[in-house]
Amino acid sequence: MHKGKGANVLGRQPRLSGFISLAMEGECSSSHPSSSNGADEPDHQVMSEIHLGCPPFSSGLHISHFTFPCPPVSDAERLRCVGGEIEQNIDLDEDGDLVLTRKGRPSNNVRLKIQHKITSSIPSVGLQVWKAELVLADFLLHKMFTSSDFDGVVALELGAGTGLLGILLAHVAKTVFLTDRGNEVLDNCYTNVHLNSQIFGDHQVSVYVRELDWNNQWPPIPGSSQLSGGERYKFSWSEEEIDEAMGASILLAADVIYSDELTDALFNTLQSLMSQGFPKVLYLALEKRYNFSLSDLNVVANGYSHFRSYLKNEEELRHAGIRPSRCFVGERNDYESIPQYIREYDRGNDVEIWQIKHISATN
Repeated sequence: MHKGKGANVLGRQPRLSGFISLAMEGECSSSHPSSSNGADEPDHQVMSEIHLGCPPFSSGLHISHFTFPCPPVSDAERLRCVGGEIEQNIDLDEDGDLVLTRKGRPSNNVRLKIQHKITSSIPSVGLQVWKAELVLADFLLHKMFTSSDFDGVVALELGAGTGLLGILLAHVAKTVFLTDRGNEVLDNCYTNVHLNSQIFGDHQVSVYVRELDWNNQWPPIPGSSQLSGGERYKFSWSEEEIDEAMGASILLAADVIYSDELTDALFNTLQSLMSQGFPKVLYLALEKRYNFSLSDLNVVANGYSHFRSYLKNEEELRHAGIRPSRCFVGERNDYESIPQYIREYDRGNDVEIWQIKHISATN
C-alpha cells in the first residue's frame, strides 16, 4: 500500500535483461539466446544459471534462501557485526578488506527469502534471480562492512525484479525505491519485501515498490499507471515519493544490459534521473554472455559494445585536456578481492560491475 496508509512498500523498471541459461519447461540447459531472438518469443522459457539443478518440471513460484553475514548498521558496529545471540568479530587485512573466517559459516547469518520462478517467459525474466545481482550483492555487502557510504541514503533500483538488491541495501539505507514494470513482477517484488521485513530490524527504513517503465518519461506523473485494477494505485507514485526519489544518491541495476533497444531505453531514463535533483552514482552489474554471431562470424557478448558506447573514461578525457560535458562516465570496479558473502551461487568471472556518473554542463 502507499505511504501514509499504513505500510511502507516498493516498485521496479522493465527487467528485460540478459539470460544465463535457456530451459524449455522442466529442463535445465546451458545454451544462450542470441540478441535478436529473445524479445520476439514471449512464450519461450528461459532459466537463470542460479537455478540449474532445479526441481524437475517446476514452473511455479519457489522460495530460495540466500545467507550472508549480518552487515553493521552504524559506525560503532563497523568492525563488529552483531546478530542473533552471538557476536562475530570482523578482521581487516592490510588493505582494509574484510577477512572472513573460513572454519565455518558465521552463526549470525541473515537468511534472505526470495520468492521467484525457476523458469519464465522472456518478458517476465524479472521473476528470476540472476548471477549479476548476486555479485553486486556481494559488492554492496562489502561496502556495508567496510564503509558508511550507504548509511542513511535514499536509493533507487532500476529493473529490481525480485527486489533482492534493494531489500539488502534497506538494512542501512533511509529509503529504497524498487522499480520495475508489469503486475506479476511488481506483485512478486512486493511479496519479497514483506517476506524479509525482519531484515530491517529496529532500523527505520521506508521501502517502496513502484512502477517505472523506461519507455515513459521521468519523473512519472503522480498517480498515473499502465497497470490495471487495484494494482494501478498500489504501485503508482505520489508527488512526495517522486520528490524523495529525485534526491536519491545511489542507483542500482543488475542484469539489465541485453538488447540494444533496452540499453537505449535505460540510458534515456538515466539521462533524466541523473541530470535532475541530487548528484547520483549508479552501480550497474552485467554478465557478458557470449554467443556466436552470424553477422560478425565471431563470438560476441550481446549488447556489451552498445552499452560501452554510452560511457566515457573521465581520466582519459582529462589527460587529453578535454573537459567532459553532458555525458556518462564509467569506471569498472574490481571485485576479485571481495569475499563471496553469499554462498548459494558460483561467482565465475563473466560479471562486471560499473560505477557510472552523469556529467552535465553545471557539474
